[in-house]
Amino acid sequence: MTLLAKLMLATVATMAAGTVQAKTPAPVQDKPVNCDNCKEWNAPVKPFNVFGNTWYVGTAGLSAVLVTSPQGHILLDGALPQSAPLIVANIKALGFRIEDVKYILNSHAHWDHAGGIAALQRASGAIVMASAAAAPVLQSGTNGKDDPQYQADPVVHVAKVRKVSLVGEGDTVKVGPLSLTAHMTPGHTPGGTTWTWTSCEGQRCLDVVYADSLNPYSSGDFRYTGKGGTPDISASFEASIAKVAALPCDIIIPVHPGTTDVLGKAARRSGQDNPLIDAGACRAYAAEAGGLLAKKLAKERGVALPTEAKGAAHAH
Repeated sequence: MTLLAKLMLATVATMAAGTVQAKTPAPVQDKPVNCDNCKEWNAPVKPFNVFGNTWYVGTAGLSAVLVTSPQGHILLDGALPQSAPLIVANIKALGFRIEDVKYILNSHAHWDHAGGIAALQRASGAIVMASAAAAPVLQSGTNGKDDPQYQADPVVHVAKVRKVSLVGEGDTVKVGPLSLTAHMTPGHTPGGTTWTWTSCEGQRCLDVVYADSLNPYSSGDFRYTGKGGTPDISASFEASIAKVAALPCDIIIPVHPGTTDVLGKAARRSGQDNPLIDAGACRAYAAEAGGLLAKKLAKERGVALPTEAKGAAHAH
C-alpha cells in the first residue's frame, strides 16, 4: 500500500470516528443527590399503563408520566438526577423512544422532581415547560429564597436546564392529538403546577390529573403566614388546594405516587377493574392537604388547632 493510500485511509477512519462521536448521545445522568429518602425514592419499578395513552415511567417514590401519540410524546417530570437513566430505560421497555419526547413538563422545581430534567432534555432534545416562578429555579439548579424549603446551608445544586419555556394558568401544550393543560397551584413551591389531560380507550375517555404536591412542608423558620422577607401565602395555598379539588378528575397521579397508592392500585388491577380510576381521588387528595395546611396555619397563628388532620407532612 502506498503512503498516499495509507494517509487516505487514516483520514477516512478519523472522519468516521468523528461521525460516531458526534452521534453518541449525551450521558443520561448528572451528579446524583444524596438524601435520607433518595435510595428508597429511586428504587426501580416496572413501567405500566395507567389508562389509554398514559404510562407510568417513574420510580418507586417519584412519579414520571409519559403521554404518547404517533406524532410524539410528552413527559412529565424527571425525578432525581440519578433517576434519569431509569426513566429512559422504562420508556424503552414500553416500546417508546426518548428521542420522540417533544416536551418535558415540570410540576415543581425541587431537585427530587426536576433533578433529572437536564439529562432527559439532552437525551431527547425536548422543550422543557414550566411556570414563570419555576423556570429560574430550573435554570439555576437550586431553590430560591422564596421557597418554603429553601436551605442556605447546605445548598443543593443539580444540573441546570439550559432553556425553559413558560406556561401560565390555562395554557396548553400540544403534540398531535395530545393537549395537556397547566393549572397554577403554588404553595408547596412558588411555581407549583398541576397538569391535566384526557386519555381514551376506545370510546371511553377519562380525565387524568398529574397533581403537584400540596404538602405544607417547610424548612427552617419559614412561615406560610409570612415572616421577615417572605409574604403571607396562606390564601394562595388554600386556593391551590381548592383548585385541585374542583378539577375534572377520574384518575390522579400525584408527584409522590405513594400519596395515593398509585403503585399498589396498579398492582391490584384485574380484568376491567382498575382501582386507579376513582372520581373522588382528587377531592380526597385535596382534603388531606387542606387538613395539614389548616393545622400548620393554626400553629403559626397561635390559635387552637383544628381536629387532628389525617397523615403528616413530610419533606418534598
